[in-house]
Amino acid sequence: MQVHLLKSKIHRAQVTGASPDYEGSLTIAEDLMEKAGLLPYERILCSNLANGERFETYAIKGERGSGVIELNGAVAHLGKIGDRLTIMAFTEVDSAKATRWKPRVIVLGKKNKIINERGI
Repeated sequence: MQVHLLKSKIHRAQVTGASPDYEGSLTIAEDLMEKAGLLPYERILCSNLANGERFETYAIKGERGSGVIELNGAVAHLGKIGDRLTIMAFTEVDSAKATRWKPRVIVLGKKNKIINERGI
């Protein structure tokens, strides 16, 4: 049997931009995606800590080292610059391995710099 578990999480990512006319997605700095184990175009669930909104979209790579977290398309209306997001991706894990599963988690501070990491 397979169970659906957290694979990757970027906690307290600060929104740096919003582009409502872009076709969709969430732009995430490439180095943050790599550290969290997120792939380009991977489906993600986001929660906005400022307003409680939750939305699903996909991740696209932003400039490495830029700290960019940009809301694109319709999701640009669900937050504003400065809001903090939790960005999550999930995976299927065999139930026999589920009790030992550890997700990759990064916590961001000022300018979206990593201040803590787990499971990496």
